Amino acid sequence: MVTSEDIETIERATLAAVTPEALEEIAGWLLPFDSGTVGRARSAVPVAHSAPDPLSLRHIEERYAARALPAVFRIPSAPDFDGFGEALARGGYAASKPTQVHTAATAVVQQVVSQAAPADIASQPDAGWAEVFLGEGFDPVDGASRVRTLSRAAGTLFASVRQDGRTVAAGAAAFGHGWASVHGMRTAQACRGQGLAARVLASLAAAALARGYPRMFLQVEAHNPPAQSLYRRAGFKPAWTYTYWQQ
Repeated sequence: MVTSEDIETIERATLAAVTPEALEEIAGWLLPFDSGTVGRARSAVPVAHSAPDPLSLRHIEERYAARALPAVFRIPSAPDFDGFGEALARGGYAASKPTQVHTAATAVVQQVVSQAAPADIASQPDAGWAEVFLGEGFDPVDGASRVRTLSRAAGTLFASVRQDGRTVAAGAAAFGHGWASVHGMRTAQACRGQGLAARVLASLAAAALARGYPRMFLQVEAHNPPAQSLYRRAGFKPAWTYTYWQQ
């Protein structure tokens, strides 16, 4: 089970990893501002799962309006937020894209594969790593935005699996607030089902252990069975679910 401290550190670590163009904080909320497509980098999120101040809705809307950006909220599926969700609905917001936060012991994740060659780890993304996000089956605009967002974070490591000189699977790990976090897991469409994502995940976990991070987290869409299956095998367990609210 995650503690209230875990919730706050995970949310702070998330925004350190996806590095929005600007970040503000008001009582109980983190407000990232970004012109890209990465939802976590452009949605207001509470740092605790206790009932928020109803007045915060209007204050947050005003802060996003001041930057000429739409207000988007990332709200946990918790009873204390039922009233806040009702207020959002009355204001014309709708919920979408349920996403789960998963946590795991890093040493367990490292064991998800045992005999396959590890992924290559680099401190900077190369062109091959970026190309995975732009390949067949991925939205190129969203892919380019994710590459930019993940590349901005200081200290992030980038994992690549290569076949015949071409990068076919990629991922990244960020480090901060006591957590290693996994982001940008992608496998080329023609190479899925070969265990490449597991190699990326295990290699990122090994790098996290080497840096002294015993805990990891990641975020995965609730309706993504292949990813859910991989993360379950790697030892990740759901901590909470959130949804995005936007007009």
